Amino acid sequence: MAAASPSSDMFDEIVMAEERFHGEGYQEGYAEGSHIGVVEGRRYGSLHGAKMGSEIGCYLGFALTWQCLLQECTDEKNSKKRRALDSLIGMIQKFPYEDPTYDKLQEDLEKIRGKFKQVCSMLNIQSDFRIGTERSSLTF
Repeated sequence: MAAASPSSDMFDEIVMAEERFHGEGYQEGYAEGSHIGVVEGRRYGSLHGAKMGSEIGCYLGFALTWQCLLQECTDEKNSKKRRALDSLIGMIQKFPYEDPTYDKLQEDLEKIRGKFKQVCSMLNIQSDFRIGTERSSLTF
């Protein structure tokens, strides 16, 4: 009986090898996938964060420029334009740039886009903001 015991252990190792290798492979794959997921998520977040920052920066530069241009105009029509510009600037300044977990990030960004379009309409300017390599110049 003592001779049968080592041979049954050898067969157990052979039979259980598939299960053992499956478990080890799963652990290695999970660790590698987690690492790649973090790297890919960081790259994706950086890219889209940069696009969002560029868009909002463009809106802020636009609003500040027009605010300076309309500073001397005191009639009622320009007063409404200045108030709309002040509102856009205030929305941009309150935007939570440094909190990526902010739950209303997209909602606030859509509000800023809407206000920008409203200001452009009041100023009779076409709002055409594009990010990309095919067209990198400003047009009016």
